[in-house]
Amino acid sequence: MNLMINSGSWDYRDGELYCEDVPLERIARRVGTPVYVYSRRHLIEAYREITAAWRGRSHLVCFSMKSNSAAAVVRTLVEAGSGVDVVSGGELYRALRAGAPADRIVFAGVGKTEREIVEGIEAGILFFTVESFPELELIDRTARRLGKTAPIALRVTPDVDPKTHRYITTGKAENKFGLDREAALDFYRRCRELPGVDPVGIHMHIGSQILDPAPFREGVKRLVALLKKLKGEGISLKYLDIGGGMGISYRGEDPPPASAYAAALRPLLQGLRLTVILEPGRFITGNAGALVVSVLQVKKKARQYFVIADGAMNDLIRPALYQAWHQIVPVRPSSGPRLRFNVVGPVCETGDVLGAGRRFPEPSPGDRLAVLSAGAYGSVMGSNYNSRPRPPEVLVDGDQFRTVRRRETYRDLVRGELG
Repeated sequence: MNLMINSGSWDYRDGELYCEDVPLERIARRVGTPVYVYSRRHLIEAYREITAAWRGRSHLVCFSMKSNSAAAVVRTLVEAGSGVDVVSGGELYRALRAGAPADRIVFAGVGKTEREIVEGIEAGILFFTVESFPELELIDRTARRLGKTAPIALRVTPDVDPKTHRYITTGKAENKFGLDREAALDFYRRCRELPGVDPVGIHMHIGSQILDPAPFREGVKRLVALLKKLKGEGISLKYLDIGGGMGISYRGEDPPPASAYAAALRPLLQGLRLTVILEPGRFITGNAGALVVSVLQVKKKARQYFVIADGAMNDLIRPALYQAWHQIVPVRPSSGPRLRFNVVGPVCETGDVLGAGRRFPEPSPGDRLAVLSAGAYGSVMGSNYNSRPRPPEVLVDGDQFRTVRRRETYRDLVRGELG
């Protein structure tokens, strides 16, 4: 069976689906299902692909941990040299706990609380990405109260269309993020009057799952023009943060390699003595992971076949939330005619569909299916809806694997309840 993902970490051998050198059936028998499985090799190779693409240019990759905040995943990337992009105090806590140096952490997010700002300042992060004038004022007041100066970068909305799903478009004028280019000059002028902030950079993030370097190029082109205006006013910055958003293959797409994005942007940066910050998430983790589920039942209704699995929308919400498509394949393909199935979960929602109209031989109860390309925005967006314990996470390294997050128990569901 063909796997339509851009990763050599997943393949069939002797009729079994492997992650690296471990058969997924072995993991399912040992750990149970549903279970998230990640390839350490893929994480490192994807990170190294990005750093190689920017070789010779001062740059820092800050892994966007909103895509996958598992400690083992973050630690793997930090140990490979990555920084971290965080968007909450909780993510900052997780990043520091995973060993990320504070001066390689950037703190984004459209609504930071005063407590989160204090935590970032006291940790000594590289900079805050600032989204508004009120947030700028809050950071200034907080820093001065602490007797510190907070490094900041303005998030500019370059108003380019990334040609992706509207829910994951973040750089257009109508989106809630950042300030438009017209307000940017006033923002940096205002910084001169605020002793609690130090403007060190400028930032953009135009969206996610972008399969064409052109929108990045247009966004950076507009930021470079803004940088030249700032320089004309005596405002020089150290960092140009171009965000993340590089796409991956879910359904046979042919996404450009990291080198193509870099090649499209490098000519725009000639003569600029800035460090480029990149915030990839999905590009690193998306095809590093799969959700492995077991078949509970197969039933026919109204001339449709349903495979009812033990994994559900609370485990992987992307299909219900974004109408996202994930390839679903048998872990051990069987012979027989390929039928069309709707793969659904046990949650009491019509939208609890992992994949509709998928073709494979009819499975039997107990057979395993792998929902591929689930390493980004999978477990991290999970919930306990229907009081379902969240699944464990497993990291594969060569021919070894280990559980890096245990399966939740019923007791975990009520932990913290006082009633």
